Amino acid sequence: MTTPNAKTPNPTAPAENSNFTLEQRIIAALREIYDPEIPVNIYDLGLIYELDINEERDQAHIKMTLTTPNCPVAQSFPSSVERAVEAVPGINKATVELVWDPPWTQERMPEAARLQLGLW
Repeated sequence: MTTPNAKTPNPTAPAENSNFTLEQRIIAALREIYDPEIPVNIYDLGLIYELDINEERDQAHIKMTLTTPNCPVAQSFPSSVERAVEAVPGINKATVELVWDPPWTQERMPEAARLQLGLW
């Protein structure tokens, strides 16, 4: 299991790069998905609360939230995340669980993402 602040040696590494761990490749795939209203990827935005990988079963379970329950893509976004993670070699099945507790706040974003948005 990982938390959103897990470090990867190269956060822009392609999800298919076999020189990285499965967890790092999944995080790279998550960093390719952007919130439709904010120009920051969902991982660095702090929307990923938990990533649980079962390498024996080639499965990943993701707990994530949205910036607001009224997000216009609330119904479709989880399946988009599932598809992106399932595209990572070594993962055959991904499930996304939307959670609302704790609620998302800007404090979940790393400093670099807040600087990018001018929130610092």
